[in-house]
Amino acid sequence: MTEKIPLVQLIDIHKRYGQGEAAFFALQGIDFVIEEGDFVAVMGPSGSGKSTCMNIVGALDTPTSGQYLFKGVPVEKMTHDERALLRRKYLGFIFQGFNLLARTTALENVELPLLYRGVPREERHKLARQALDRVGLLRWEHHTPAELSGGQQQRVAIARAIVSKPLLLLADEPTGSLDTKRSIEIMRLLKDLNEQDGITVSLVTHEPEMATFAKRIVHFRDGRIESDQGG
Repeated sequence: MTEKIPLVQLIDIHKRYGQGEAAFFALQGIDFVIEEGDFVAVMGPSGSGKSTCMNIVGALDTPTSGQYLFKGVPVEKMTHDERALLRRKYLGFIFQGFNLLARTTALENVELPLLYRGVPREERHKLARQALDRVGLLRWEHHTPAELSGGQQQRVAIARAIVSKPLLLLADEPTGSLDTKRSIEIMRLLKDLNEQDGITVSLVTHEPEMATFAKRIVHFRDGRIESDQGG
């Protein structure tokens, strides 16, 4: 029987910033696996290495040493353009600050990843509307971010992240700028996308209450994984 290949596998990952006495070791020998269908919450104090690790998983940064395999393919050996293609085809990103274009409608914001992929206009429009419908915002498709609440803006950002049907959704403090009620709504949506749509989710959060929505909680401390629970 063929052994299943993990979606993400980090093997003995180190990340150093700077040289000599000024060097800072952000990651010190990380071994970390994300299976397809996982929902992982990554936690830890500031400077623990959690965001550095997720930046490497998201192909936004490269390790100083060690191996990163995405579906068995070594990412650390990829060129800048190949990593950009990996992000575009297989990864979706959600940030604390929403990162929506201010003068652009919700629909046009969601269409952006498809525009970069060269998807024809009619198909773009159809897929973007489907994604907005999936997050419960189809009625607001012609509204700009200024006309939406913070929770609605984050839903638009989630629709933008899932419109290209990524294998992995990377969420960096997605509830950090929302009140508790809106935060819970967003976490329920992410959980639903994971369970109903089969999207693998990796979430960075400081909030224990939000981490409970995940199937697995990984704690970082001082550049190392301190604990890995659940799964």
